[in-house]
Formats: sequence, structure tokens, C-alpha cells
Amino acid sequence: MNSLFIGIDVSSQNNAVYFMKSDGTKHSSFSIQNNLTGGKILSQRIVSAMKENCFDNAVIGLESTSVYGDNLVCFLREDYELSKFNKKIHILNAKQVKKFKDSYADLPKNDYIDSFVIADHLRFGRITKEVYMDDYRYKALQNLTRARFFAVQNLTKEKQRTLNTIYLKFCTLATDKIFSDKFGATSLAVLEDFLTVDEIADMDLIDLVSFLNEKGRSHFADVEATAKALQAAARGSYRLPKTVNDSVNQVLSIQISSIRALETQISVFDKAISEQIKIIPNTLQSIPGIGPVFAAGIIAEIGDINRFDNQASLAKYAGLAWTQYQSGNFEAQNTRLIKSGNRYLRYYLIEATDSMRKRNSEYQDFFNLKLKEVNKYARKRALALTARKFVRLVYALLMTNRLYKQSEN
Repeated sequence: MNSLFIGIDVSSQNNAVYFMKSDGTKHSSFSIQNNLTGGKILSQRIVSAMKENCFDNAVIGLESTSVYGDNLVCFLREDYELSKFNKKIHILNAKQVKKFKDSYADLPKNDYIDSFVIADHLRFGRITKEVYMDDYRYKALQNLTRARFFAVQNLTKEKQRTLNTIYLKFCTLATDKIFSDKFGATSLAVLEDFLTVDEIADMDLIDLVSFLNEKGRSHFADVEATAKALQAAARGSYRLPKTVNDSVNQVLSIQISSIRALETQISVFDKAISEQIKIIPNTLQSIPGIGPVFAAGIIAEIGDINRFDNQASLAKYAGLAWTQYQSGNFEAQNTRLIKSGNRYLRYYLIEATDSMRKRNSEYQDFFNLKLKEVNKYARKRALALTARKFVRLVYALLMTNRLYKQSEN
């Protein structure tokens, strides 16, 4: 087939473009602005080349580089003149493009070379499943689920930083298990309402019990025992100089506000995702423990399940596959996860797995079995292996459009 391969090296302001013929020779190269005007010029150049050289189809590729290529991809897919020709648009994994480039000796680093490498990568045809989705419903859902992913990551980091600040103010509260949730309403109320540990240590026990009952909404099994443990922890904590203590209180107040803001943000994302997923019929929510958010995170990244030949290719796309280490008659049993893969899909698959295994004895037993096999990173490894098992279920349900039954595996 006589094809035109188009490599585009995308940046925020300009795009370097390389047109390559099927035999690997150069057709042309040029630079365009990364805006609507530049998109129209690119479309005109592609159409002109297709007509003049009687190419059968156009294969367009660009690296996955943040958001800089999204608008261009949408434009090229929707452009009326280009729609008259057979075309495929691929979003390429940047690591794979780099490895492909490494096969060339002494190539310099510049935008035109990078666009040449992308075009040649397309010509060789070793392209992963990271193709642009045809259904914009998935893209809309993906915008929400990926934004939620980053909000969750930010919340985790902010809580870790806050734990360090809590340790400075009230070291034993940070390390002891006085409250089941160090970021629960009662724990945060203690940190915000009492400026020093001495205020807690010297407080009348009856008043402290009343405070904990109010903030904990009377949910403590033995509130007096909790109050005594809190006072003992306060008496055993370091005392800070007033100036230092005041600055710690200021930092802690800002951090707690940030945590609450992120939690509110995630809650808003969850509500928006729950609404958006309604327009994409799926059977994943029939699995106990898999709600609309986890289902949406998985579906947004998979898109059309028919893009994948089998469950193994889906697992590899998610990065839930393991490297092989074999030499002669020896083959290692414990190897690392591959470094490539869709991190968003992997995150939502693992989170969904962790939720559903608690409600599914088969998956819980499998998790427990894997948990006992090694000592290092045991939980992380067991969860990844259980998620790999979960991928088979996800693939089967989406391919057959069946509701989940307990016997499925």
C-alpha cells in the first residue's frame, strides 16, 4: 500500500512536521504554529501531497506530550478536507519513540529529527494500542477521571507533609493510634482547637470527654479511655518554644485547609464522573465494590474494548505485565512490572481490585495467597497480581456485555 507517513513533533508554540514516503524517502518537512492557522496549513499540505502522489492513505503520528497535541488531533480528525481520505491518527508512547530513535547511530537532537523518527516509527508499524479514541464520550470522561487522579495524588502528598507538621506539634499523636483516622474530624479538631499540647494535658477530664463526644458525634466506644489516652500522649510530647509553636500552628492550619479543599475537589469530581458515566453503558458496575468512579476510570482509558486482541494485551497496555528474565535453563519467578503502560488505567484497576476483593472471597483468598509468598513489597505485589486476575474479568464483561456473576473469574 502506498502510504504517506506524517511525523509531528509537538510543542506549545510550534510543530515540526516530516512527510515520509513508503520507501522511507523524504517527501517534505516544515514547521507550523500550534494553533488553528497552523492546523489548516498542515491539512492543506497533507491534502496536496495525497492528491499529487496518489497516496492510498495518510498515517499521522505524534508523541503523547501533555495537552499540546490534543487540539491538533481533534482538528485533524474533524477536518472536512482530510475526511475525504483514508487516515489514521496515532498517539505514540514517548518512551517507545525514544527507544526507536536509539536504534539510529549518531542522530542529532532537534525538532525535525524527532519528527523524522516519528514518521519512520509509523512506517515500521510497531505501534502500541495508544491510538486516539473515535468516541468523544471517552475523552470527556477521561478528562474528569485523570483530573481526579491528580487530585488524589496531591491529597496523598499533602497528608504526608501534614503528618510531619503534626509530629512537630504533637509527636505522640502522630505516632500513637489514639484516633483510627489521623485526618478524621475529631483528630483535626484537636489539632485546630488546642494551640499547645499543655492545653490538652491540663484540661479537666470531664471537659475533654465532652469535647471529644461533640466532635466525634458520640461515636467513640469508650470516650473516657480515649480522653485519658489523649492526655497521656500530650504529657509525653515534646514542648516547642512559643515562636516555633506559633509557626507550626500557622503551617498546620493552612495544610488542613488544603486537605479539606482537595477532599471537596475530589467529591465534586466524583459527582461529575458519576453523571458522565451514565451516557456510556457498561457492566462493570455490576461487580460488588465497583462504583461509578472506578468503572469510569477503567472505561475512560480502555475506550472500545475491541481495540484489544485479548485480555493479555489489555493487561500489558495497563502495565500489569511482568518482565521476563531467562538464561539457559534458568527462569526467574519474581520479576518486576514492566515500566511502560497506561498509569491511569493501572491506578484505577488496582484501586478497583482493592475495593472488590473485600467483597469477593475468591479474590480475597487469591490476594492472601500471594501476600504470603514474599516478604519484600508483599502487599503491593499481591495487589498487582490480584489486579492482573481482575483484568481477565474486566475484559470478559466488556467484550460480552454481560452482568457480573460470582462464578466469573
